[in-house]
Amino acid sequence: MADYPSPVRELTWRGIVIGALITVVFTASNIYLGLRIGLTVATSIPAAVISMAVLRILGGGTILENNLVQTQASAAGTLACVFASLPALVMAGVWQHFPFIQTAVLTAAGGMTGVLFTIPLRRVMLDDPALPFPEGVAAAEILRAGASHENRGSVRALVQGGILAAVLTFTSTGLRLLGDGITATATWGMTAFRLSVGFSPALLGAGYLVGLEGGMAMLLGALLTWEVSIPVMSHLLPRPAGMDAGCFAAQIWKDKARFIGAGLIGVAAIWTVLRMGRPLMLSAHALLVRRATGTHVPRTETDLSPRAIRA
Repeated sequence: MADYPSPVRELTWRGIVIGALITVVFTASNIYLGLRIGLTVATSIPAAVISMAVLRILGGGTILENNLVQTQASAAGTLACVFASLPALVMAGVWQHFPFIQTAVLTAAGGMTGVLFTIPLRRVMLDDPALPFPEGVAAAEILRAGASHENRGSVRALVQGGILAAVLTFTSTGLRLLGDGITATATWGMTAFRLSVGFSPALLGAGYLVGLEGGMAMLLGALLTWEVSIPVMSHLLPRPAGMDAGCFAAQIWKDKARFIGAGLIGVAAIWTVLRMGRPLMLSAHALLVRRATGTHVPRTETDLSPRAIRA
């Protein structure tokens, strides 16, 4: 982004309040999606669009003020990880109950840590050539587009989509007039095959955000689980007396197959951390060098000091 003259609206109370409200809503929706389908979606891009719409209603905002809001909202992805980590503590027996205060403190610490990590990570996410169009670049382009001209069509589509999703969700979940998915189960001897298709607004939105590649990966994982792994395990594991093939397959999925997916997620997380290790160290090194040598950089390239980050 180009440098901006001072003074300019950036860290404002209205931006902080809007960002906090968006973070609360997106965190709740991401936790719901996490518990429902096992993944969370990015929040920076929709937060940038919502921020531009709300600030325009309030009299207009600068690109830096919009960036403040979407940066806050990006913490929703970090906070939503509680859908896996905190219940895991209860299931593993580390926590015997669910302490609300301790959970709130840990969640707040995770959210603040996630925001602080954007300082050394922002250059990695924007300049890494292995990520041809990362979320950071997309969010920056949306902010630039919103700053250069007014795009009422995007805001209108966002509002219309939200209203339609609310109506469909209320009709299916609240009134139970519509279903949100179809499940077909076929049995062959001791083996059961299952195919489930969900068409709730939340699942459709999540599929759109993760894209074709992510959706195909999820479809392949479901097919490998229910059409390969579970049928094989149905033949290898002893089936309890009186239990039909469908119930036995569901039990295998609950007790065995789900943990295969959890292990794959863990390996992917470790690989991502290792892959980003070198770019992250280079970015942190450049930050320390600039602070130590006093090198002049544009205002928009000035980072929070390492001492303030540690504090």
